[in-house]
Amino acid sequence: MSEENKDEMEHHEGETTDSNSSEIDRPGRQFYIPSQIVDEFGEKGRDHLRQQFGSRFLLALTAGSFMTFGAIFSILLAEGVETQGVFYLLSGLGFAAGYAMVFISGAVLFTEINVLLPSYLFNKANLMKVNIYKFWASTYIGNIIGAFMVAFLIEVSGSLNAEFYTELSSYLDKKMKFMDHGAMGWFEVVVSGVLANWLIGMAAFLTTAARDITGKILGTTLPVILFVAGNFQHSAANMGYFSMGVLASDKYSWYEYILFNLIPASIGNLIGGGILVSLLFSYAYKDDIPTSLGKKKKRN
Repeated sequence: MSEENKDEMEHHEGETTDSNSSEIDRPGRQFYIPSQIVDEFGEKGRDHLRQQFGSRFLLALTAGSFMTFGAIFSILLAEGVETQGVFYLLSGLGFAAGYAMVFISGAVLFTEINVLLPSYLFNKANLMKVNIYKFWASTYIGNIIGAFMVAFLIEVSGSLNAEFYTELSSYLDKKMKFMDHGAMGWFEVVVSGVLANWLIGMAAFLTTAARDITGKILGTTLPVILFVAGNFQHSAANMGYFSMGVLASDKYSWYEYILFNLIPASIGNLIGGGILVSLLFSYAYKDDIPTSLGKKKKRN
């Protein structure tokens, strides 16, 4: 083979190699980027609103039911554990099971709606639509009823042992300790509620980002462990604990649970999810979200 033919063949092989390297099939991302997540929040909020009332209320009942299951599992997993770090880890893992069931099943939870509906309001809708606020209220009521229904069934079943109720009592004491602080305690629950739903908003954020079931469960678990360990007041989670507490003990009355915890915690949850997650990310990524809040920049 002549030197000229060799050079030509090497040149051709080089072109082939370059062509092949430029066409390498690179794997796609295994998660959504933040602007896509915020846009997805708005879409989910819209989809919830478009459901028939009966379907939405049943999904709210289901979500409340999962909260009681999560509360029970958190107590059972950590029961008798004396090492504090392990106790918090197991307790958080237990409650994460309830949230995973909510997020993956599409059940309607008040504290998740605190992220999805504001994203829809900020990006896609009129803030004055009355049905949005009716939906918020019906979700809250549905969650409470669902949580109490499961608590009642568990009590009737007689499945839990005495040690469980001893542990439950200590959980309730931690959540109701703010009663001793008067008006400042009420404010502390509001702030604690902000922190709780900030974390649960990020659980929804990470869960939405993931494209497979493993990623969704992991994304749910990490923030839930943190809010449980921090004793941050999360109204939907507390519905599960308090439903069991009302039926199992007379140490606190139902109106004390509502007045000194659920109401201030819910206010904080609205702020934490709506402002620190939904509004914050909606504004930060407004130029990348194709909605009324932010238009995608035109490309030449």
